[in-house]
Amino acid sequence: MLHPRLTDQNWWRSAVVYQIYPRSFADSNNDGTGDVRGMTDHLDYLEKLGVDAVWVSPWYPSPLHDGGYDVADYKDINPDFGTLADADEFIAQAHARGLRVLIDLVPNHCSSDHPLWQAALAAGPGSPEREMFIFRDGAGENGELPPNNWGAHFGGPAWHRVTEADGTPGQWYCHLFAPEQPDWNWENPRVADMFDDILRFWFDRGVDGFRIDVADAMFKHQEFPDARVDPATGLGTVSKYEGSPIWDMPAMEGLQRRWRTVADEYADSDLGPRVFVSEAYLPGNRRIKYLAEGRLHTSFNFELLESEWSAASMRVVIDQSLAEHATVGAPTTWVLNNHDNIRTVSRFGKDPSGLDFTRGRDRFDPHLGERLARATTDVELGRRRSRAAAMLMLALPGGAYVYQGEELGLEEVEDLPEESLQDPIWLRSNHTIRGRDGCRVPMPWSGTQPPFGFGQDAEPWLPMPAHWSELSVEAQGEDPGSVLELYRTLLDERRRNVALGEGPMEWDESPEQVLSFTRGDLFRCVVNYGPEPVPVADEVIVASADLLVEEDQVLLPQDAAVWLQLD
Repeated sequence: MLHPRLTDQNWWRSAVVYQIYPRSFADSNNDGTGDVRGMTDHLDYLEKLGVDAVWVSPWYPSPLHDGGYDVADYKDINPDFGTLADADEFIAQAHARGLRVLIDLVPNHCSSDHPLWQAALAAGPGSPEREMFIFRDGAGENGELPPNNWGAHFGGPAWHRVTEADGTPGQWYCHLFAPEQPDWNWENPRVADMFDDILRFWFDRGVDGFRIDVADAMFKHQEFPDARVDPATGLGTVSKYEGSPIWDMPAMEGLQRRWRTVADEYADSDLGPRVFVSEAYLPGNRRIKYLAEGRLHTSFNFELLESEWSAASMRVVIDQSLAEHATVGAPTTWVLNNHDNIRTVSRFGKDPSGLDFTRGRDRFDPHLGERLARATTDVELGRRRSRAAAMLMLALPGGAYVYQGEELGLEEVEDLPEESLQDPIWLRSNHTIRGRDGCRVPMPWSGTQPPFGFGQDAEPWLPMPAHWSELSVEAQGEDPGSVLELYRTLLDERRRNVALGEGPMEWDESPEQVLSFTRGDLFRCVVNYGPEPVPVADEVIVASADLLVEEDQVLLPQDAAVWLQLD
């Protein structure tokens, strides 16, 4: 029998989705690596937390040159993570608890271990096998130079020269990320047909939707012109400026409509039509076109994730996002953390803490992570602010995403030993940029010593800080003031309160360094960014920090938020 929560076919418009990074969530077989059975074993935890759905980062076979985003087989499970039968059981057990399941689709590139890539290398220039990828002859007298100046997202050029079967230097292939991630040639209709088949394969197994990785890539300008030069690298910039020959090409519309048609084929199934959320680091006024009727359902709103900790910047982000989404009738999808970005506990404890969106919309900064990594961190300040930010996000109209460990208040692990770092950014930058491993450290579940219940006693694939014993699920479950109990309270109220989720909001009059807004007739959220305490006159539902009491007046302190029940 279908769980009652699965009967709502518009669930995605208000859903809170929990992101699982499989390698780091739970290790059921004690080999130091998280796995699908570990995910299944902890579904009760997610049900109690109060989320509506789960997004699973890539669980496909992969040599893990890029944490699983180098896919060797789109229709199987990484043997280190389990089997297809384990995946089927996870989906079934999630549905039994009323949890929807999204998985990652990685359509821009595959792994250099993919059989089709290996066939392309063996077949040689001009073959149908090579037409599945982007091969070009090199420039220069003997083809010794890349076809153009494009830079790769992880550093270095976006082209790599192959050695042909006879041992001679051969053609160049395009890889917008690591050399082990060759880009698919989306001008070839066989690629689109293949991905239609991949979508149906997982939809038929009960998956409720896909998060589309690098959803603003795939198509490239077919004249392959040089891009603007990035002065920091001397290569063609990976910045997504208007008119870039690499990103956000017009052909994306046709592909998105094609995928939407496939998803809508399932409209009459018990689970209803399947859905998409796009990862597109584009300004909102360009990203919003992806959500036009007949295209994708939702797209991550990364501006909130990238904004500095200030009322002015965050209000600009909220106002612009809500206005833009209203033009296409789509819900806004908020996010504060994910597997690619410094955790908010650390980011909000830095100066600068992000981008100031009051200065304009050209917000894409490929070097933001590097600048943040160099800044010093006040973890306690960041944890206080991240609690308030969670209350802000979960009170805003639309849906939201929570990254594993966010609900525990985990900080970025910024002192991982260099020998443990595995991110391709670390490798491609000649060990000058540490990359994203610090936000991918395994989850602490219980106990006083690493691996804190992540596994039994095997050393986890990334080392865990000793003080995380105080942040484990077990430790926080006994503390009513913990970050975990705050999230549980917020998500319980969000599910209970009809004013929350999708719907209207109105700004209240408030001091310059305060954000205050009302949802419906009975709910208000107030966030205080400034040093002056703010009077609280209504019934408190929950607060992110202890409220002050002075002369019979209740006050909201700095870097804190409160949810209020209006009389």
